Amino acid sequence: MTTKIDLFNQTYLKKNSPDIRPGDTVRVYQKMKEAPKKDKSSAERKDKERIQIFEGLVLARKHGKGITSTITVRKVISGIGVERIFPIHSPIIEKIEVIRKGKVRRAKLYYLREVKGRKAKLKKKEFKEVLVGEKPIEETVEENKE
Repeated sequence: MTTKIDLFNQTYLKKNSPDIRPGDTVRVYQKMKEAPKKDKSSAERKDKERIQIFEGLVLARKHGKGITSTITVRKVISGIGVERIFPIHSPIIEKIEVIRKGKVRRAKLYYLREVKGRKAKLKKKEFKEVLVGEKPIEETVEENKE
């Protein structure tokens, strides 16, 4: 039996979110509000939004597939590791792109925080991105007519 809370939460779920798993390299597009400049008059002060991109490796996915689900994304900037936790279904997140899928055997990749060099690299897993509504391309073999 669905409750009112479940119905309310289903209206805010994003329909087009990709299948994100630990080991994937993702690009997260997040909306950011810019601070208004002080030298402009109050009439010209408006909330401007820009998109900030955070690209990194997914260490973990938590809280299931519901409205509270989150992913932890890590990237290394000039030798310093930076991690951010993104709520997947938040209206602040514009879109999430999966760039590369990694072959992993664990659900949480927290061990990557300590390792460096070749041990921090994951093997690639080949994948084909199929868009919704498109039919797969069928190959036709042409025979030589003599």
